[in-house]
Amino acid sequence: MKNPKLASRYAQALYDFSVETDAVESVYHDILKIDEVLDANKELRTVLESPIIPHHKKINIVNEIFQENLSETTFKFFELIVKKRRTPQLLLICRQFVKIYYKEHNIKEAHITSAHQLSDKMVHYLKTYLEKDSPYTFKITLRKDSKIIGGLIIKVDDYYFNAGIQAKINKLKAEFSRNAYAAGF
Repeated sequence: MKNPKLASRYAQALYDFSVETDAVESVYHDILKIDEVLDANKELRTVLESPIIPHHKKINIVNEIFQENLSETTFKFFELIVKKRRTPQLLLICRQFVKIYYKEHNIKEAHITSAHQLSDKMVHYLKTYLEKDSPYTFKITLRKDSKIIGGLIIKVDDYYFNAGIQAKINKLKAEFSRNAYAAGF
């Protein structure tokens, strides 16, 4: 069972230790690699989360996959997670660590959805626009969705800006359905 509170504690402990050992940047990049690998490989996640597979075999698997690619701090933490049987929480711990890193470094995630692939110039313009009067730097995540027909949808935390054409069409439909003069025509 996933436990966000437990994941937050482990992520905070890893962040604090990486600050003490002056390894924040290397641990951050390692965590991004781990998150990417676990997110892409459902079979690996299943093996690591399995209560049937003994922890020494899981450590061997982790050694084979990650030891050459991770800093010592991250690798030792990874081993600790396996030994403490917290591997079902690993993906959640990674994501909590990234959230802590972003908070400490004044980084916000901006999720931008468009109907078509945005050019690098447009992405740079949007990033510059978002950062203009903000104390934050923004990490842009792009997504394509042909259902919005055109325009953009930008989501940052709880702020949601929908400038998609489909949303404008829906708004016009709602306005016309409420218009008493047009309904009787």
